[in-house]
Amino acid sequence: MIDIHCHPLPAVDDGAQTLAEAAAMCGMAAADGITHLVATPHCNYTYRFDSERNRRLLAELQAAVGPSPHLLLGCDFHLSYDNLEMLLKDRSPFTINGTQYVLVEFDDHFVPEQLDHVFYDLQVAGLVPILTHPERNPVFHRRPEIVYRWATRGCLVQITAQSYLGDFGARARQLAETWLDQNLVHFFASDAHDTRRRPPLLSPCYQKLVASKGPEVADLLMKKNPKAVIDGKPLPQAPPPVPPQEEKPRRRWWPIFRRR
Repeated sequence: MIDIHCHPLPAVDDGAQTLAEAAAMCGMAAADGITHLVATPHCNYTYRFDSERNRRLLAELQAAVGPSPHLLLGCDFHLSYDNLEMLLKDRSPFTINGTQYVLVEFDDHFVPEQLDHVFYDLQVAGLVPILTHPERNPVFHRRPEIVYRWATRGCLVQITAQSYLGDFGARARQLAETWLDQNLVHFFASDAHDTRRRPPLLSPCYQKLVASKGPEVADLLMKKNPKAVIDGKPLPQAPPPVPPQEEKPRRRWWPIFRRR
């Protein structure tokens, strides 16, 4: 398995805080069957993103853990005006392993309507946005149909493995399962931050996928698709997205009790 979203670099964001903790995360990932792990430090208003420091820390961490898992660099990229300017000027510090793929993180409370134009500009520039954990975002809880719209316009979708297992609540699990049924999910990743509450484990998610969708789907979403991303290649062909079913309007029963 390949994990394209993880936070093991020490003391750069809210992930691992020491080299020892980072090495323990990598050891746990390797024992779980993860062969490649992409370190994706946050790039947002809270955490300073320093590409040179990230490369240095990645090399130190790889030396500490040995050859497995093989560590690569990416970014948990927050969509903001300043960040977009930097990305379009030089993509290499922000994309996964220097490829065309970039993880895109949304605000938890507001998704601007002009993101359609933002994604278009990114795609014109040759970039492929990967929406990170939309199932955990309250905006998508209210408007899950947005994911279908963007997925059919060239965006890819990454779900957190723990969400699919129910660890982030019933709504996140329900959306993960619904979007999976609609062929809208392209990756499962750990988004791990530590070894306890949010560990770098993918095998429980893989096993559930095998049981519910079969080994071909599990291999596609957790091995083949992420391998294409780290290699900078197009994703393998997959079934087309299924349009969401429109919810039927609820019948209003309470007016019958009104006085005339």
